[in-house]
Amino acid sequence: MESHRGPLKSAVPSNVVSPVRRCSRTACGRPAVATLTYVYADSTAVLGPLATYAEPHCYDLCAEHSERLTAPRGWEVVRLSDVSGPARPSGDDLEALANAVREAARPQERAAQAGGGVGARRSDPMEVARRGHLRVLRSPDS
Repeated sequence: MESHRGPLKSAVPSNVVSPVRRCSRTACGRPAVATLTYVYADSTAVLGPLATYAEPHCYDLCAEHSERLTAPRGWEVVRLSDVSGPARPSGDDLEALANAVREAARPQERAAQAGGGVGARRSDPMEVARRGHLRVLRSPDS
């Protein structure tokens, strides 16, 4: 809509302008990494990962402000996860990935095992059965 002075401008800033949400703290322009919500009935401040969308009763915080967060006296702070940085894969995740890559690199051995039958050889004497990339192993007690 236009007036004789030019296009009308909204008095309320739009979140559509910038895809990056900023810290809610005054004079802080850093990107938000966490969302703070107060549960007044329980006297609890809940700090968790950045919410999917901005809500008026929640506060987005940058990494520095989320680390330094303190609650009023008598209140409890609940931190849902490590929001100071991106989640890193664990050692188990990396080992599982490495095993999957090794398994995929041996197509001829997998093809021989897929044949099943009496003549099929298994590389592991503890292996009882196989389905895709999963193996059923015999218990060491057996």
